[in-house]
Amino acid sequence: MEDGKRAVLVTGSSSGIGLAIAKRFAEMGHDVALNSFEPEAEVRAAVDDVAAGARGRVRYFRADLADAAQSFGLVGDVIAAFGQLDVLVNNAGVQKVAPIEDFPPADWDRIRAVSLDSAFHTIRAAIPGMAERGWGRIINVASAHGLRASPFKSAYVATKHGVVGLTKTVALEVAEKGITANAICPGYVWTPLVAKQVADQVRVHGISQDAVIRDIFLGPQPTKQFVQPEEIAELALYLSGDMARSITGTAISIDGGWTAK
Repeated sequence: MEDGKRAVLVTGSSSGIGLAIAKRFAEMGHDVALNSFEPEAEVRAAVDDVAAGARGRVRYFRADLADAAQSFGLVGDVIAAFGQLDVLVNNAGVQKVAPIEDFPPADWDRIRAVSLDSAFHTIRAAIPGMAERGWGRIINVASAHGLRASPFKSAYVATKHGVVGLTKTVALEVAEKGITANAICPGYVWTPLVAKQVADQVRVHGISQDAVIRDIFLGPQPTKQFVQPEEIAELALYLSGDMARSITGTAISIDGGWTAK
């Protein structure tokens, strides 16, 4: 398959990184499936934002990715609407900041289910069609926390390490089928998820918001700047192209130098 119009699914794409990725693919003329767990009426502004600059079809698919059946079924729904799925971007994720002895088991289970289990289910649903056509791209949005650890984020760190491992395994399994699988590992990106983490860190550490941003969030990033969602979107777009055919099984850092240390 040559570079051209593709069908793209971006999970967790009603805001933040996922929304930026969906917008970039739509701008390039691809058919884009957005996803979140909210009713469509609640994410209409995001869908309209993507559609405004789109040169292909834009559809919203509601699915709670904490549910295995909905994760698997989401891919089938997209294929039914677009005819096929060429690019799968697993971006959905949730976060909780707490000491491990106080970490609610329900939050552990939901973080794992949304960020890791859903990627497994969407990938297993997407691969047969990709393999049949001899072309496909799987892009998992992991994190610098898939390569490094931080305190008070046991579920998130464990899950993102799992996403990196899943990516490598899938890449090896599909290496001769024209499919690549890669993980993007961002540092801190200013998104609604990070904004919520700031409030959580203020509570856990008992320090000011400015101190949390300066010392905890941007402290590990030598550039002292938040990564922008559009940077991640551009990398995802490149990984979906034919010239990225030999990039597979990798965890690509985009973290302001965090993991260089």
